[in-house]
Amino acid sequence: MSHTLTLTRRGALVPPIVAALALLGCLALALTEHYLLFLFALLFTLLLLGVPIAVSLAGSCLIYVLLTGRVPDVVVVHRMINGVDSFPLLAIPFFILAGNLMNNGGITTRIFDFAKALMGWMRGGLGHVNVGASIVFSGMSGAAVADAGGLGTIEIKAMRDAGYDQEFAVGITAASSTIGPIIPPSLPMVIYGVMASVSVGQLFVAGLLPGLLMGGVLMLMIFLLARRRGYQRDAAFSVPVLGRTFKRAFLSLLTPVIIVGGIMTGAFTPTEAAIAAVVYALFLGGVVYRSLTWRRLLKVSMETIETTAVILLIVAGASIFAWILTSNQVTQHVVDLLGPFADNPIATLIIINLVLIVVGCFMETIAAITILVPVLLPVAVASGVDPVHFGVIMVLNLMIGLLTPPVGMVLYVLSRVSNVSFEQCMRGTLPFLVPLLIALLLVTFVPALSLWLPTLIYR
Repeated sequence: MSHTLTLTRRGALVPPIVAALALLGCLALALTEHYLLFLFALLFTLLLLGVPIAVSLAGSCLIYVLLTGRVPDVVVVHRMINGVDSFPLLAIPFFILAGNLMNNGGITTRIFDFAKALMGWMRGGLGHVNVGASIVFSGMSGAAVADAGGLGTIEIKAMRDAGYDQEFAVGITAASSTIGPIIPPSLPMVIYGVMASVSVGQLFVAGLLPGLLMGGVLMLMIFLLARRRGYQRDAAFSVPVLGRTFKRAFLSLLTPVIIVGGIMTGAFTPTEAAIAAVVYALFLGGVVYRSLTWRRLLKVSMETIETTAVILLIVAGASIFAWILTSNQVTQHVVDLLGPFADNPIATLIIINLVLIVVGCFMETIAAITILVPVLLPVAVASGVDPVHFGVIMVLNLMIGLLTPPVGMVLYVLSRVSNVSFEQCMRGTLPFLVPLLIALLLVTFVPALSLWLPTLIYR
């Protein structure tokens, strides 16, 4: 999970001369008193210069407030504090800690071994194992980066050793990691639920079928590529091996059952589920497997604190940005702009999907959700789209954005852990964008995929 920090600071994405011209453009907008355009221009210029996302958001908002002089500058601080003053956000550090404990407590290795015994007999077996392990692990961590940084290291090494093409191994690992924030628990769903005032429990349940759908279409793509490239089965199916690996992984596999089952049955809230996940991960790593030493626990705790601080700083910075957009009636302008499509939810959803995919290419998930929910949710609701359904659509769009440059968060993480160039990671991932986009279209235009379970459970 510590890899999440790469999200907040990277080298400049544009040459110095382009950056200088962009800054001059920002200055021109400020001098001509086009302050709202100046705010957007300054934000994206800072992002392209490689300035940390949280600093870009808060800094551009502070300069906007100082230039306009409409409100005291202390409002920036108050709004940032209010942005993180939310009980559901307490789930974030606990889910991050749970994911880190599982990555460091030997749980991921047991899950991978079980998935290999269960699915390794299929053509392109380790590719299917990759997806299956991600589906199981997604029920524990709730973050794509945790999947990529934890399971990814094991999966890529295993596929390399088995003779798979390096780009194929990295590509399927990147694509399968996006399932993590769709299947409950999900950190982006928590953020969306807070911003949209929607039940986090319903959002978690709504992501279950779309997440399984993503796994299914990715496995279909693996089968087609395996036939074309001549990948064979990696292991014969063996009931004794399956039983042995299941026994070793059984307690680990109970983790998503405890989290998801507890939420769906109403035994505890999503925040309480996060705490339960931490307690169970500590029990497994420290008592049952005895692979979690005090030194590892200290390291995991520091990583969790660091990652949580980064996420909450982004949420705080994005909160003041969203407040400025709302106070300037940008939301109403967008609703008016898309007014002609209000009676056509299909056209509205197509436009929103295009906007989200483009934004996902340039902006980190948490910041994008915090900024765009106040703008896009009223448009979607006005067209008859359920807020829970819209939450799944938004998160799925932004997960695809994790696989696309220039931000390409998951690609940067896998490039680091696999010692493969960013360009190779991008080429390997490209074929798997097709099934993910197909899943996005199905989730968008078949609302029952998202709403059937929440309706059944929360009626």
